[in-house]
Amino acid sequence: MNVNLRFVNHSNDCGNSEIVLFQRNVIPDFDELAIAWKVIRFCGRDCIHPFVYSTDIEIALGDEHGNFSPRMSAQHGGRFVIGVHPTGRARLTGEPAPASGADGGPEIQVVNRMPRGAVNVNAFNAGKLIAAKQAVAPAQKAVFRFTPALWIGVASQIEEGRALSSAVLSSDNTMLPLAGIAAGDIVMTGGGSGSDAQPFAFAFENIVPL
Repeated sequence: MNVNLRFVNHSNDCGNSEIVLFQRNVIPDFDELAIAWKVIRFCGRDCIHPFVYSTDIEIALGDEHGNFSPRMSAQHGGRFVIGVHPTGRARLTGEPAPASGADGGPEIQVVNRMPRGAVNVNAFNAGKLIAAKQAVAPAQKAVFRFTPALWIGVASQIEEGRALSSAVLSSDNTMLPLAGIAAGDIVMTGGGSGSDAQPFAFAFENIVPL
């Protein structure tokens, strides 16, 4: 399902700041950082930047050369296996979900069952990278669980598809809950310079429920 969103700049900033939106994996590894899912640049005062967030997640494998496997749709509770393709490359295949009452859950799990070789596992939302687990070794797994929410904040020198620094993640980001929402405006206020400067703030307005 798609959620139609609009970023609206009602701040005193004239488009000089970079706005980053990202999602948090509910059960991340200690060495896992959030990914800059979307970066909005040069959006002037009183201007609008529309975009779409999807509740659908896709999974793909990747390597250190920037290559990706075909993406596979991943529902909550989806299970995937990394095996060996006849060419010798890693191959991603779906696996039946555990029977009712078995050890399952709403998370997406990707298990590396190759005899050797670590693989990067990537999660995509609306065609953009939203989370990644690097170097998943044989017998290990990547686990993703997302709540219907985005985080938004002001940052600098951010690149879409790249990991966010701990400084960005620990800054004053705003959570935007998206459950039960079909559309809405994300309005930024604040900014400015000198004694009149105010902290940037984000508010969810004009919400259209499902």
